[in-house]
Amino acid sequence: MSGAVKRFRVMALVAGVMSLLLWFVDLPVVYLFDNPEWKEAVAWIPFVHGWIYAAYVLVAIQFSTKAGWPLKKIIWLILAGTLPIASFFAERRVVRQYS
Repeated sequence: MSGAVKRFRVMALVAGVMSLLLWFVDLPVVYLFDNPEWKEAVAWIPFVHGWIYAAYVLVAIQFSTKAGWPLKKIIWLILAGTLPIASFFAERRVVRQYS
């Protein structure tokens, strides 16, 4: 179980950072500024964020099934990765409860 918690912890933190980059760096640059060089500089963020979120979902499913969580709680854990800071709160709660 400790391996699943560690994997979830790492993926929750990485997904949270990528979500913050997406919401507060990529989206403002793309939609508020008309600078093609800046848009090109941040073009990698949505691509990496998508792959990281997919890995987060898989790790969250693996952890929550090992923990024996009901489906409703699993869905909330997966949805925590969609909001910029919710994955940080989910990570703290999981680590506090299972470490």
